[in-house]
Amino acid sequence: MLIRIVKLGFHKENVSKFLNIFENSKDKIRNTEGCRLLELYRDKNDDTIFFTYSHWDEDIHLENYRNSAYFKKVWKNTKPLFNRKPEAWSVDRLERLD
Repeated sequence: MLIRIVKLGFHKENVSKFLNIFENSKDKIRNTEGCRLLELYRDKNDDTIFFTYSHWDEDIHLENYRNSAYFKKVWKNTKPLFNRKPEAWSVDRLERLD
């Protein structure tokens, strides 16, 4: 399994636009082949910073999504809203304690 964490920063006036884009795309993203989990977090101290957290069965599923026409459309609409370059990490879970 691949875990993907992406940090996104937005201009304050664009936050509601981003939230609307996420609301309209979250189900399609979550139902993409290989996607097992999709979550959105907001920084407690800076309400213009968000994190997406997703689980993918395999790297190829994430790559297929990132190369899809749908991702390109969503990214094209989201990219102009940023106030900084997004940061992304692909990580492996080593342990989980519930």
